[in-house]
Amino acid sequence: MISINTGFFKTLIILLIFFCSKTIAQVNNQSQNNIADNLKWSERMALSIIKRHPDAWKIDNHEAPKWDYKIGMILTAYQKLYEKTNNQKYYDYVKGYADTFIDEKGTIKKFDPKNHSLDNINAGKILFDLYNKTKEEKYLTALKTLRNNFDDYPRTQSGGFWHKKIYPNQMWLDGLYMGEPFYARYTTEYEKGEKLNDVAHQFELLHQHTFDKKTDLYFHAWDESKQMAWANKETGTAPHIWLRALGWYGMALVDALDYFPKEHPKRNELIKYLNELAIAVSKYQDKSGLWYQIPNLQNKEGNYLEASGSSMLVYFLAKGVHKGYLPPKFEKVANKGFEGLIKNLIKVDKDGEVHITQVCASAGLGGNPYRDGSFEYYMSEKIVTDNSHGLGAFLLAAIELDK
Repeated sequence: MISINTGFFKTLIILLIFFCSKTIAQVNNQSQNNIADNLKWSERMALSIIKRHPDAWKIDNHEAPKWDYKIGMILTAYQKLYEKTNNQKYYDYVKGYADTFIDEKGTIKKFDPKNHSLDNINAGKILFDLYNKTKEEKYLTALKTLRNNFDDYPRTQSGGFWHKKIYPNQMWLDGLYMGEPFYARYTTEYEKGEKLNDVAHQFELLHQHTFDKKTDLYFHAWDESKQMAWANKETGTAPHIWLRALGWYGMALVDALDYFPKEHPKRNELIKYLNELAIAVSKYQDKSGLWYQIPNLQNKEGNYLEASGSSMLVYFLAKGVHKGYLPPKFEKVANKGFEGLIKNLIKVDKDGEVHITQVCASAGLGGNPYRDGSFEYYMSEKIVTDNSHGLGAFLLAAIELDK
């Protein structure tokens, strides 16, 4: 007869229950961390970003909080997503970033108004909705600080805002997105639109001086003084057309137009610029639906399909159609571009986390080390995954197309 050690079996059962419960808890925890694939692409990406960076200021792996134009673009998208979904998580993500920088007196930490840079304006766009929702005076004070920065901002002789104080006499397409939608919204909501002509003038100058008649596209920048080594000695333009600069320009136009009333004399002019751009970029769309880093030199060795600029073009084309600025045919161009992003440049982990690949990390002109604006220069910049330029632009495109 076999003797049964009841103590041993009790211990075994307890151990089995413990390990089973731990396994179930791990499975439950893992499933909670998974990002569902039946959500729209906008939410899948938004939740992926929060998962990687629970605090928005840590996006791009910043080691310390930075008042950052790229994070401003991302959080502008989160505000749009909050409006669509009413998910408190998205609102809190935006407010958490703002409250990291803005103290109870409305002072923006690490913002020096004398250090004039259009890049410093863009993140301020999130403050309009925060103030409207909370009525906390600190947000309005911060908005006024940013608005007042335009009053003594350095300008070209023709009245254009320098891209940055450290880049005298230069206007970059990038700067239109950084400054003009904020400026247009502020002057519309708080100044009865008295500065809308000044907003329009910034677009007029870059349309006049960077438009390339050979391609119908726009050079990256313009140096009014024609003194920079990268500048064409006759026209002052940069040597090349850069995809993301076209994206900044298109997004700036379509976002600033939100604040131009139908009767404003400059509105139709800006809509005309938008249509010109839509027609032009459609000609350079690759069969994949995407666009190249240097869009008019598709076949040149080293050129590649770039994610952030492609996403920006998708966004401005889709929004332009939805707002009635562009003919409906451009929705097809936008959809083809978005499908190209999903098929070629978006990667999904086994837990549902979404990543965007083939993003140009950064590009500019001048500075130290010197950036000469050559084709070789644009190809030399790092190509990265999940850079904030790509994340923000993809979010905006995905929200606009509601895929």
